[in-house]
Amino acid sequence: MSQQRHGNTPRNAGAVPAFPDLPEATIARLPEYLRALHNLAEAGSETVSSEGLAAAAGVNSAKLRKDLSHLGSYGTRGVGYDVALLIDQIEYILGLDQRRAVALVGVGNLGHALAGYDGFASRGFRIVALFDADADQVGKPLNGLTVRHIDELGQAVVEEGITIGVIATPAGAAQAVADDLVAAGVTSILNFAPCVLSVPAGVDVRKVDLAIELQILSFHEHRKASLTAIPGGRSAPAGNQEAVGS
Repeated sequence: MSQQRHGNTPRNAGAVPAFPDLPEATIARLPEYLRALHNLAEAGSETVSSEGLAAAAGVNSAKLRKDLSHLGSYGTRGVGYDVALLIDQIEYILGLDQRRAVALVGVGNLGHALAGYDGFASRGFRIVALFDADADQVGKPLNGLTVRHIDELGQAVVEEGITIGVIATPAGAAQAVADDLVAAGVTSILNFAPCVLSVPAGVDVRKVDLAIELQILSFHEHRKASLTAIPGGRSAPAGNQEAVGS
């Protein structure tokens, strides 16, 4: 899902070419680079080599150099990348210079945790409105905001300039919430509900399913166990572990 953001020009005008058409894999890695760069800046680093940044972001340096070349950043031989400039470039491409307003729908246990997460503000996002359909939740204060009824969503989107909606409801309510967000004019949705949403063309959805992530980790645990097992289903003694079929 390619999301093209048009924001203000970064400090070094012209450092980023006319909005680049980035590969999806590159887009997915840019936040990792940005996190690593912020850590470097906080540690006092003004420049970083491609090898150093790649190691901090957990990718190989060739892939990093290719990704950053899409932004028009090639570094300086013998010096590396200017940390502050590269932060500006990536934040511009990701649209983080605009402090995007976010609506959170569903203030159950997960919604409470998301509403209280300080990391959103430091990454360029503001949760400006909280919604729920439960009358027992509506009107309650939560992290400086008052929970509003879902029926007020359309009004809030206009008043607050909301561009992103976060769904933290049970699966059975998620599609209706997505429909309400789209009808209100929201075109980007982060879905924590364990279901697949149907949305019109032009609406981007990112899905976060913690159970799926755990199941993938379970596969890797199962695979590692199978590689150290001996015929008969028992684990091989320490120091004598051989893959089955070796």
